[in-house]
Amino acid sequence: MTLSDRPDDRHRRIAGDFTDRVEGTGSWDVPSPVAGWTARDVVRHLTDWFPGFLAAGSGIELPRGPSVDEDPVAAWRVHSDGVQAVLDDPGSAQRELTNPHLGSVPVPAAIDRFYTADVFMHTWDLSRATGQDDSLDAAFCAQLLAGMESMEDVIRSSGQYGARVEVPADADVQTRLLGFIGRDPYWKA
Repeated sequence: MTLSDRPDDRHRRIAGDFTDRVEGTGSWDVPSPVAGWTARDVVRHLTDWFPGFLAAGSGIELPRGPSVDEDPVAAWRVHSDGVQAVLDDPGSAQRELTNPHLGSVPVPAAIDRFYTADVFMHTWDLSRATGQDDSLDAAFCAQLLAGMESMEDVIRSSGQYGARVEVPADADVQTRLLGFIGRDPYWKA
């Protein structure tokens, strides 16, 4: 099924897939494909970095749930529902997120570009760590990969992505995206 291009709909679907993986996690302390991270750390990353980014750039404060250490499922649900509420609010389209590196971007576009894409890629991390379905939408993988490849130098210099992991030239687009962002697509716990 192809993902919508609308930021609210795309987030609903991608965050919903991540929620399924969160709810299907049996052990939060298993290692993940991100070096030094556990399954719990994948959720922590998503619930920790984005609220500050959004508040600093737009003044929008997301609700805070319990800590990920206390209850990772509830922490994720409160966070994800808060992001969805921002996207579902018609007034958000008139607001901008301003950042010295990005300039000013409409809030829904900023959430879509920086946060929803991050949730999408980390869905694989949590899925792989916990032995769940790790397949990602191929069309969105292709879209993300095309956009990131065109600015690889900037991405690599940001420190947000690891070194590219080489994959076969004829690998499927999900495998190529994972290799591009520095994941070993063949990683196993």
